[in-house]
This record gives sequence, C-alpha cells and structure tokens, in this order.
Amino acid sequence: MRLLYWTAFWVFAVDQLSKWLIVQWLDLPNLTEGRLTVVPGFVEFRMAWNRGVNFGLFSEFDMKWVLIAVALAITVGVLIWLHRSGATRMGYIAGGLLVGGALGNVIDRLVYGAVADFLNVTCCGIVNPYAFNVADIAIFVGAIGLAFAPDPKDASKPKKT
Repeated sequence: MRLLYWTAFWVFAVDQLSKWLIVQWLDLPNLTEGRLTVVPGFVEFRMAWNRGVNFGLFSEFDMKWVLIAVALAITVGVLIWLHRSGATRMGYIAGGLLVGGALGNVIDRLVYGAVADFLNVTCCGIVNPYAFNVADIAIFVGAIGLAFAPDPKDASKPKKT
C-alpha cells in the first residue's frame, strides 16, 4: 500500500504544481485568448475551466459538490478495495495514479470552483478542441491500469508447464 500512497502523493504534487505554474505564475487565463503555443502544430496551453465531467459534459448544472463527493467516494472505494484484496505492483501504481489525480481535481473544484484544464494536443491534421491536465491523464491511465492489472492471487499460483 505504501507504493499506492507514494504514487498518489507524487501525482497530486505534480498536478497541483503544474496548475499553479499555468494559472498563477504564467497567468494563462489572462493571456491573449488564454492560449500559448508550446510546440507549434502539436502542443498548446489552452485555458479551460471545466465545471462538468469529462469533456465538460453537464457543465451547465451546478454539480461542484456532487462531483467532489463522487471523486472522494471513488478514492475511498479504491483505497478500501486495494487494502482488502491486495494488488500487484502494477495495481498499486495504477491505484495511486487514480487516487492522486482524483484528489488533484477535487482541490481544483474547492479552490477555483472548476477543474483547471490547460493541455491541448493536436496531431496529424486532426484538431483537438479539448483541454486536459495532469490529473486527467493520471486518472485515465490509473483506471486502465486497474482494469488490466493482474490478480495478485494469480501471481502466487505455480505456473503450469
């Protein structure tokens, strides 16, 4: 479980540091159109305040406290599940990614009233209209990792030859 907690800590720290640098230090929300090209044609900082869920869905509703509660419930659920069932190294890292990312977005909702999204990646002539952040990446990778992490009980079984 220590691996899960350390992974969550570092994901949370990197996420919050990146958001502080973008929102406070760089002041991206007040730059021209809230945009800054980092790698032309590929990476752009594009400020977006997400009050909804993925891709801004349901942002027209005031769901701040509901989304905070859901994120905290998922965090607690993942922690309890992995504590009770155990996990492989991959499972603990994936759980830490998910927990750290979820808590990073919870802090955004508490501090800013919305999640601070700023990364935009475009490639190969396909223009991506959406922005995301470090926490979003960690949540996505963590959820996929948990879905495909090997069962720790299988690791203790002798392999058939």
